[in-house]
Amino acid sequence: MIIVILLISIGILAYLHVPLKTATPAYLTVLLTLSLFNGLDILLVMIWGLSLGLLIPLNTATWRRNRLSAMVLDRIRRNLPHISRTEQEAIDAGDTWWDAELFSGKPNWQRLKDLPAPILSKEERAFLDGPVETLCTMLDDWEITHRGKDLPAEVWGFIKQHRFFGMIIPVEYGGLDFSNLAHSQVIMKIASRSITAAVTVMVPNSLGPAKLLLSYGTEAQKKQYLTRLASGEEIPCFALTGPHAGSDAASIPDTGVVCYGDFDGQKNILGIRLNWEKRYITLGPVATLLGLAFKLYDPDHLLGDDEDIGITLALIPTDTAGIDIGNRHWPMDIPFQNGPNRGKDVFIPMDYLIGGTRYVGQGWRMLMESLSDGRAISLPALSTGAAKLASRVTGAYARVRRQFNLPIGRFEGIEEPLAHIAGNAYLMDAARTVTAQALDAGEKPSVITAIIKYELTERMRVLVNDAMDIHGGSGICLGPSNYLGRVYQGVPISITVEGANILTRSLIIFGQGAIRCHPYLLSEIRAAELEDHEQALYEFDQVFWAHTGFVLSNAVRAFWLGLSNASFVRSPGNRHTRKYYRQLTRLSAGFALLTDAAVLALGGNLKRRERISGRFADVLSNLYLCSTVLKHFEDHGEPEDELPLLNWACRATIHRAQQSMLAVLWNYPLRPLAWVLRFIIFPYGKAYAPPDDRIIHRAADFLLHPSAARERLTEGIFITEDKADRTGRIEYAFRCVLDADTAERKLREAVKSGRLTPGWQDDDIEIALQQKVLDEQEAALIREARSATRNAIMVDEFAPQEV
Repeated sequence: MIIVILLISIGILAYLHVPLKTATPAYLTVLLTLSLFNGLDILLVMIWGLSLGLLIPLNTATWRRNRLSAMVLDRIRRNLPHISRTEQEAIDAGDTWWDAELFSGKPNWQRLKDLPAPILSKEERAFLDGPVETLCTMLDDWEITHRGKDLPAEVWGFIKQHRFFGMIIPVEYGGLDFSNLAHSQVIMKIASRSITAAVTVMVPNSLGPAKLLLSYGTEAQKKQYLTRLASGEEIPCFALTGPHAGSDAASIPDTGVVCYGDFDGQKNILGIRLNWEKRYITLGPVATLLGLAFKLYDPDHLLGDDEDIGITLALIPTDTAGIDIGNRHWPMDIPFQNGPNRGKDVFIPMDYLIGGTRYVGQGWRMLMESLSDGRAISLPALSTGAAKLASRVTGAYARVRRQFNLPIGRFEGIEEPLAHIAGNAYLMDAARTVTAQALDAGEKPSVITAIIKYELTERMRVLVNDAMDIHGGSGICLGPSNYLGRVYQGVPISITVEGANILTRSLIIFGQGAIRCHPYLLSEIRAAELEDHEQALYEFDQVFWAHTGFVLSNAVRAFWLGLSNASFVRSPGNRHTRKYYRQLTRLSAGFALLTDAAVLALGGNLKRRERISGRFADVLSNLYLCSTVLKHFEDHGEPEDELPLLNWACRATIHRAQQSMLAVLWNYPLRPLAWVLRFIIFPYGKAYAPPDDRIIHRAADFLLHPSAARERLTEGIFITEDKADRTGRIEYAFRCVLDADTAERKLREAVKSGRLTPGWQDDDIEIALQQKVLDEQEAALIREARSATRNAIMVDEFAPQEV
């Protein structure tokens, strides 16, 4: 009993993460109380001896530091992986936010709840309802992709006229100065109409000259370029990727050498001679202003003592002598302007450097901090636009398309992909809006931007595949009426750009996140790298023992939360969501413990174990996505009509997080420790199942009926009931079929009962009228529904000479 009481006391102190200096007297008080009540028998004497023998050295700072901490520090220094300059700059870029809470093992939910609900300003809403709506009506995707191979001239003119390229530029420079949320809404709506147009608009507002100028440009550069960028007088592009440096962009071979030269009539001025070759540059073929990343060298020390200065960024007019620009790539039959460019002995003055000489050699950090807009806003918005479009049209198609005398959406085989589409669209919209709102609130979470870029583009890939499966032949036959084919073709583009997804998952999300978001790991590394041994030892000692307490705390928390299924954890939420908050808290504790175990077992090798890193990334990503779903649900006012989607999304992400944690354990190199960890984190075995058939049925059914919740799910995309429009025809058919549902049911019941003999096509309507099974109004509804359905399910056909 004495041992049990002491173990419980230690467990409580560890669970509460009580510091050693406070925990020691608390533990000794319990031990003293037990001794007074029970007397000093041999067991208590042994416990006292063991306790004092352990606690006195640990609480003697000098002895602990010089003996224990010094030994650990020496071992860490021998095994510490080399962190390159570019890796360090990537780690230092941005900040942490909810990702750090998930790494903590004890997320502070109030921090997420304090984030304001997403709200657009009056000006932003007017822009969406006005110019963006008008632009969408102008976009004929078949004309763009098949015939024109580009946006029509009038569309280019409209985009420039209404300053679509200036959404992130302040009003003082002629821009719109929109919030990140509004930027996301604009791209999402355009993407639901045309990926070509969406990419054209999004690139100048994400990774491009405007973003870099706003963050780092000189006042002269801002005045010279921002107004012209906002009005579309200048078309920007940014050249980073080259043939020999794709995902490893830090290894770009493109060079600039500081030297003297002649430029624009000026003789012998200080500048840079550039040589480069780039490819995959969006807007490159039509750009008038080229942002360029290159490695800068100063062999004659004209700028300072360093010869290898590092990655540097410049802004160069494309008509500068020596630049070769104008050819096009052809990305997946989605003809946005994209192409290569080259420069041979191009001389530029120093004031072409973004930010001037102040920012030479800092280009990688500048890029890492600026990449967040593409990762956190543009690509997630494009992916969510595709998801919402697929949800709306696939649900409508599954309702109007009949097989075996039933809407195909009623078949269980169709219900599963339908639920997958609806649930993922809800989840993606949650991640998109919550992340955009966090950016608007001043957060700069670099790891989270990588998470939602990876997760939303991957989910777009799977979701669009599901939509194509349900549409079948009408999805694969391209033509003016097809609304899915180009989306399907465009999926690999989103997967590839702004950091390839394989790289993002296997190296960045957890590889960067573990160092950046862990409460102690980065501080330990920085202490170990200090050259002053005494200072390093002092700082390392403080952090290391706090880290040790953190590990013990998470081990106890993970085990108790596993035993109790987190039933006693204080959590926010209502009766529908509280259980999910609790399970996320439980998984966060397990994730934090497993992270430290992986660092312990693999050390510097963890950087190279990409499969394990990828599985950890899946855990962190799904914990984040589930958190955003809960926040999104609350921002909507916790409406019960959204519960089918909430339950699907939370069950799916929690199950995926669990499975990824188990996959880490199955591949953990120290097998005995893996068994112990699995028992601690999952004492009863697997705790979470994926969405069951009941949840799948309700999520799928969600898309087959009009409702306020269905409208909220697909809110923000372009919607029309124009029968001549490729999506309008399915919208119109959906409404007509629902209007005629009662009359159709009456007709089917008459046939089933034998009162009516079925006729060929619409003959049964005339027979039903004659036999007074239907009245004229009901017959008209059925005729219109059948006509609209036929129009909706028909595919385009072409004369041989056309194809």
